[in-house]
Amino acid sequence: MLPKYYEHVKRHDNTLITKFFGLHHITLRGGREVRFVVMGNMFCTGLRIHRHYDLKGSSHGRSTNEHDIDENTTLKDLDLKYEFYLDKSLRDSLFKQISLDCTFLESQCIIDYSLLLGLHFRAPEHLKAPLGSADVLDHESSLAGDGTSSHGELLIPSKGLLLVTHEPGVSIPPGPHSRGNPLRVSSAGNKEVDLFLPGTGRLTVQLGVHMPAQANRKLPHAEADSTEAELFEVYDVVLYLGIIDILQEYNMKKKIEHACKSLLHSDPLSISVIEPKQYHERLINFLEEKVFPHKT
Repeated sequence: MLPKYYEHVKRHDNTLITKFFGLHHITLRGGREVRFVVMGNMFCTGLRIHRHYDLKGSSHGRSTNEHDIDENTTLKDLDLKYEFYLDKSLRDSLFKQISLDCTFLESQCIIDYSLLLGLHFRAPEHLKAPLGSADVLDHESSLAGDGTSSHGELLIPSKGLLLVTHEPGVSIPPGPHSRGNPLRVSSAGNKEVDLFLPGTGRLTVQLGVHMPAQANRKLPHAEADSTEAELFEVYDVVLYLGIIDILQEYNMKKKIEHACKSLLHSDPLSISVIEPKQYHERLINFLEEKVFPHKT
C-alpha cells in the first residue's frame, strides 16, 4: 500500500493518518539484523497530555480494568465518559478529513485502526480518577485578566481557552504532526486563529493539533444533588488526535476471526474485527454520535 499511502498523504496535507518517516535496516555486531520504522508522535507537544484514548467504535473488550489504570494508561471506548463540543467549522473540517482517511483505508482493505485522542485539561490540578469519577475542574484558575491580550487583539470568550486572530507572518514550525494551514473558526468570523494559553504561549490551531474544545461529562445520579435535573461537568480541553495502527489487512485470518466471534456475540458489530466498509462506517458513526456530537 506504500505508493497509495504516499499519494494520499501528498494530496491531503491535513491527513490524520500516522506519518511514516522511514523504514531502516541495520546490522548489529555479530550479524543480527534489525528493522525499524520511524513514525510521527501524535503527542509531540509542550502541553502535558493528561488522558489518552484508543477509539475503534466497538464495545466488546473495549474497557480497562480500573486497578490497572494510571496517568500513562491508554484508555478505550467504554472508558470515555466525556463528549467534546467543537466550533462548527472545526468539527466540519475534522469529519471531512476523517471521512477521506477512512475511505482510503477501506480502499486498501485495512481494519483495526484507531483514533488516538489525547486531552490536555486546563485545570489539571483538580483531576483525580482517570475514569472521571471525580473530575471536577476549576475554570477560573485558567482565566487571564480582562479577556484581552497585551496587543489589544479581539479574544473569543471561552473560559480557560482564548482564541486570537492568527498572525500571517508567524510560520508554523515543522513537526512530526504538523498539518496544513491554520484552521478557520466560525465563532471568529471564519478567520484563522491561534490558541492563546496564559502562562504557556500562543499555539497555531491545526487539524488534530492544539484544537480547543469544551468537554462535558454527565453526572450520575449518585453524584448529583437532584434526581430530577441532569447535571454536567463542563470544562475546557485542548485536543490532539490522529489515526494509528493502519497496517492490518482484512486477510483470511481476520475473516475467520470475524466468523468465529460473530457466533459468540449477538451483535456482530460489537466486535472489533469486521469487514473494511463496516469498520469505516462504524467508527465515523461512533465519533459523530458519542465523541464529537453536534451542539444542540
